[in-house]
Amino acid sequence: MTTSIPKILMKMEQTLFHNKLARLTALKGLQAEEHHDPFKILIGTILSARTRDEITAKVVNNLFRKFKNAKELAKADEEEIKAIIHSIGFYNIKAKRIKEVSQLIVERFNGEVPNDIQKLLELPGVGRKTANCVLVYGFNKAAIPVDIHVHRISNRLGLVNTKTPEETEIELGRILAKKYWLKLNDTFVMYGQNICLPIKPNCELCKLKEVCKFYHTTVLPLQMKSFFENKQSTDKQNVLKNL
Repeated sequence: MTTSIPKILMKMEQTLFHNKLARLTALKGLQAEEHHDPFKILIGTILSARTRDEITAKVVNNLFRKFKNAKELAKADEEEIKAIIHSIGFYNIKAKRIKEVSQLIVERFNGEVPNDIQKLLELPGVGRKTANCVLVYGFNKAAIPVDIHVHRISNRLGLVNTKTPEETEIELGRILAKKYWLKLNDTFVMYGQNICLPIKPNCELCKLKEVCKFYHTTVLPLQMKSFFENKQSTDKQNVLKNL
């Protein structure tokens, strides 16, 4: 890998802005709206799983319009929580989860979300991605939240060669200077949602093709195959016309 991650981040941002695709992700938007409130970032991250950003943002706003903090949410009726968040995926499970998390934060941490990853991981349903999101977006602490976009793009570019998000987090932490950790998740998520899609990535818009392992090993060979097949078909048609 000859291009450094800081340069990759810069090219991603340039591509997003040039194509007018730069927009706030769900967590970045929540961070701005709620002034880095760690509790709201935590609950927002739990709710965002397998849910589109725009739906997550709407549901989170509705939820916190009713329940202002951990103490209020801990006392809330679970059925009322379900009614508010019913438009998101797995709302039954998530309603139970965010109530349990709120209760533990009140009982164990005096209503304040801990800013330590090990303590965050003690909360039910909170894995490393969620915990790292709270550190980055809630506390502005250097961490690397690895979701499906960060994991996919890191492997496609050849930055890492990993099987799990946990392995990707370790490898990125090893090769990337800590001062860039805060911006990595947000930039990669925006890029993964708009350019480097899971299926049919918009490689024609991407400025990273020259250093992208996935492009050279998967996309380019398919393009070349399609080109020669079309050329052979055209040549055959021209021969038949001249007979």
